[in-house]
Amino acid sequence: MMHILEREQFLPIPLNEAWAFFSSPKNLGVITPPDMGFRIKEPFDDQPMYTGQCIRYTVKPMFGVPLTWVTRIDEVDRPHSFVDTQLKGPYKRWWHQHTFEVVQGGVVMRDRVEYELPLGPLGELAHRIFVKQRLKSIFEFRKVTLLNLFPSQKERMAKGPVTSIS
Repeated sequence: MMHILEREQFLPIPLNEAWAFFSSPKNLGVITPPDMGFRIKEPFDDQPMYTGQCIRYTVKPMFGVPLTWVTRIDEVDRPHSFVDTQLKGPYKRWWHQHTFEVVQGGVVMRDRVEYELPLGPLGELAHRIFVKQRLKSIFEFRKVTLLNLFPSQKERMAKGPVTSIS
């Protein structure tokens, strides 16, 4: 069964700053909960994102068991959107579209994830019991992390310069 997760978040930063952050695979680790054990595996093509780029990493989505996850960047419309698709990992299907829209005062970032779990009815039971909630908690962690990384202009002025993450 296909599931859809959609999220939207305002970031008080210019489009080019949002693109620079989100189009760098290294920053995925910054916005992933530490208990997920996210690690990019070598060899790693540390180039600006491009269509066809593959990224191999390990994650520990459940019970601390490490899994290899391989994603491919399937579409890039710099600096407005990109899509990553799971080639190998815990899902039967994982398609994740990231879009960035300029609005007054910053950018609205949107995520649309279409995913299916393996194992038919057993996968659906796992979805109801913990996968759905786990995905929500991962995206909530990301939301809070992004609020801290990219505070409002008023908060930026109070804190002083923000260092960039690369």
